[in-house]
Amino acid sequence: MAAAAAPGGVVGQRCLQLLVLVAAAGRAAAVKGGMLYPRESPSRELKELGGIWSFRADFSPGRVAGFEQRWYRQPLRQTGPVIDMPVPASFNDITQDPHLENYIGWVWYEKEVLLPQRWLQDDLSTRVVLRFGSAHYYSIVWVNGVQVVEHEGGHLPFEADISRIVQRSPGVPCRITVALNNTLTLHTLPPGSIQYMNDKTRYPKNYFVQNTRFDFFNYAGIHRPVVLYTTPSVYIDDITVTTTSSETMVQYQISVVGSELYSLSLSLRDQEGKVVATGDGPSGELKVPNPNLWWPYLMHENPGYRYFLEVKMQAQANGVPQEDIYTLPVGIRTVHVTSTQFLINGKPFYFHGVNKHEDADIRGKGLDWALIVKDFNLLRWLGANSFRTSHYPYAEEIMDLCDTYGIVVIDECPGAPYVDVICVNSYFSWYHDSGHLEVIPLQLTAQFENWYKTYQKPIIQSEYGADSVPGLHSDPPAMFSEEYQKAMLKEYHSVFDKKRKEYVVGELIWNFADFMTNQGITRVLGNKKGIFTRQRQPKSAAFVLRERYWKIANESSYAALPCSMEELPSH
Repeated sequence: MAAAAAPGGVVGQRCLQLLVLVAAAGRAAAVKGGMLYPRESPSRELKELGGIWSFRADFSPGRVAGFEQRWYRQPLRQTGPVIDMPVPASFNDITQDPHLENYIGWVWYEKEVLLPQRWLQDDLSTRVVLRFGSAHYYSIVWVNGVQVVEHEGGHLPFEADISRIVQRSPGVPCRITVALNNTLTLHTLPPGSIQYMNDKTRYPKNYFVQNTRFDFFNYAGIHRPVVLYTTPSVYIDDITVTTTSSETMVQYQISVVGSELYSLSLSLRDQEGKVVATGDGPSGELKVPNPNLWWPYLMHENPGYRYFLEVKMQAQANGVPQEDIYTLPVGIRTVHVTSTQFLINGKPFYFHGVNKHEDADIRGKGLDWALIVKDFNLLRWLGANSFRTSHYPYAEEIMDLCDTYGIVVIDECPGAPYVDVICVNSYFSWYHDSGHLEVIPLQLTAQFENWYKTYQKPIIQSEYGADSVPGLHSDPPAMFSEEYQKAMLKEYHSVFDKKRKEYVVGELIWNFADFMTNQGITRVLGNKKGIFTRQRQPKSAAFVLRERYWKIANESSYAALPCSMEELPSH
């Protein structure tokens, strides 16, 4: 990805050097320990900070003017020109400026918010926490000019306790400033490298590019929700829940921060609000009689069943009684793997699903509820019961909806002998033997037999596919046509149908939808291996997969499933 010329040419190096510049700014304490997803309760309040933020990219030599001039010490608009920027969203595709689309280096965000007066009473009984769902890639955050947190990693949440900062200035707007750097190095995930072009006869002075080896666009920005939330000063810090098939036990472990003098009571409620089990103390077991198990979509008439574990803490802090309440959704299910099967609640489960990217027009990787709900409706229309996160941790909001809808999620793991199930990617007749569909059965069969002979573990075809340009047709099928994508699917499926009687336990198409990549001679506005377009319209292959996935579901012995294509849901 080409970047604008950067006089000084030190973007990659300064990413680390700048930490020295900001170290003296003063910091609040970053939160350690657990990081429960923010949920409102009788003891917790939540203020969402999504919307329009002020934004400024640092185009200065070396991209360091923001630190040298300490932009965080004053409103960002006073440092120079700013533009409006939506949050959450990637900044790359919001404007018509190609320099911003391909920008590498530090950008700055700012938001001023007014906090409720009850949050600002300096009585040591209320914590105010600032939380970012994710920001790509390296983030430094200030509140009212005081540094509160640094975070490296573009796809995980981070937060800081800002109570002392905001409570000592009641009535003053809370000014949140974020410096964000999207430079990728050999030490980042995903990795990358900065390459300087020193041939002055071919490139402007100090010209550089960000090199990457992955096949998706390096979108950057504040990608997931930003919130302020409160807890009591003594609070529930973390809840861990596991379930066992032995007498249907829900095992729990709870940590509390702020005091060692506290009591805990727990109640597990079903979806009708009825209490089915109670407990007390920081760890223990809840026995659930006649439980409703969590089942995947299409495996039960009531998939995704969840109970709700309410944890109530009571404590004393500075002579003042405090109470904290947190409710965690809980599904009861077991997973077991044999040498040939994947079992959920003791029954064989076959993965028929997709790979996904967090990617869409304009918003890039920004979390968007309309898009998320549309995608889940398409998954259910397709008859998909699973998807694989590629190639990074997904938003907690998406994972929560997977639990709700009964969608099984595969998180990637690169360790080939330390896993229970082997996931294999292959693109026969595409990246090699291009255009030769006839080689797929032989090569795919050999692939499965070699992997199983080596590891004696069940196998999932975790990637396979072919690019297709919507509306491009060819008969006989030619590469990049919709007909070729359909024909390739059918060749793979014929082998899947034989091997799933033995040890193949799943198939995941690459990809759910077309997605953006860096520019290159093999990519025409992105990767076109989606069965849906980037705008979520179906290609011909989507209908092939839909018929197949519903047929596989109907072949199982679950009475709740429709028995013909005419009875399939239209949502």
